[in-house]
Amino acid sequence: MQCRFCKNKLEHVFVDLINTPASNSFLTKEQLNEPEHFYPLKLFVCENCKLVQIDEYKKSDDIFNQDYAYFSSYSTSWLKHAENYVEMIVKKLSLNETSYITEIASNDGYLLQYFQEKQIPCIGIEPTSSTASVAKQKAIEVIEDFFNTNLAKTLKKSDLIIGNNVLAHVPDINDFVKGLKIALKNNGIITMEFPHLLNIINENQFDTIYHEHFSYLSLYTLIQIFEKQELKIFDVEKLATHGGSLRIYATHIENNNLEISENVENILNEEKEFGLFDMNIYTIFQEKANKVKYDLLEFLLQAKKENKKVVAYGAAAKGNTLLNYAGIKNDLIEFVVDKSPYKQGKFMPASHIPVVEEKEIQELKPDYILILPWNIKDEIIAQLNYVKMWNCKFVVAVPQLEIIN
Repeated sequence: MQCRFCKNKLEHVFVDLINTPASNSFLTKEQLNEPEHFYPLKLFVCENCKLVQIDEYKKSDDIFNQDYAYFSSYSTSWLKHAENYVEMIVKKLSLNETSYITEIASNDGYLLQYFQEKQIPCIGIEPTSSTASVAKQKAIEVIEDFFNTNLAKTLKKSDLIIGNNVLAHVPDINDFVKGLKIALKNNGIITMEFPHLLNIINENQFDTIYHEHFSYLSLYTLIQIFEKQELKIFDVEKLATHGGSLRIYATHIENNNLEISENVENILNEEKEFGLFDMNIYTIFQEKANKVKYDLLEFLLQAKKENKKVVAYGAAAKGNTLLNYAGIKNDLIEFVVDKSPYKQGKFMPASHIPVVEEKEIQELKPDYILILPWNIKDEIIAQLNYVKMWNCKFVVAVPQLEIIN
């Protein structure tokens, strides 16, 4: 197997989470009796460029299809994040009705709706028809396709290209970044957000690993990828989203109007001190993932012995990675609650835990609620504030097991 960026031979395993179905492949009741497709979930790290990556066992057009079940707008904190970004970037770049914006992986219009409110022309690129159709209902223009160099050549050049949590989803990252170069105006800006590999390792976030994430990125590696396509990353910000992300700002390498910020050097220094530039740090992650797994299993088995009722909240992809690596089924967790009507009435892949509406919590009155999307745990705890009436406790498994009164 070759590195998807530098083509170096991959010989070092970062983590092996064994075989599992695709994380967003929720099942109908009828499908419970049919065979499920399991794929290896094994990550490698490139010794040369330090890109952490999965082999493409499952093709991206199999994952991002008309049944894709992740809708950005079902998280209020993510919507607020999108709205704040639009306010910031409009001022920073002096965007107006003469500007042109492209968002790649525009999902259900969660972000472009805020540009539209300001009458700033924009277009979304989104391959999943389930989410694109929702964006179109908001009168947002969407091209239903994967972004690549071929598509980039057909697009109007943009003042701003946005990609939030899309870099990880791209099997051919070189072609994708080359497409960014093609689609950008001479003095245009690119902003991309992605979970920071440093946080993934430091905070034991192995549950952010699933088949639709082909790459796991550090700033160190991403600078190499962008420079190969003659783009320069001139600024970077830390974000709290998704357990700790980076937002990079990039432009054409020949754009001399923009100096490289000291933020870039500062984060590179942090990565170097943490150990991301050499191989040792990449050898400890399996052990960290195993500890999370064993601690969660121990808690659930003890709760079962004590006849305690445990449910989960948030039928998130990261939840499926966690549950399936730990081998947890519906004998230990009775159901998972999720806001999204696209998931309700279905079953989690492999674990076959039913996904239900929130009212089921009030009827069952569980003793514990395991929060699967730990990155929005504060939002969920506030939303389920009423469960304290029967002394229900919240549980998170990542970065370590924590019981929250």
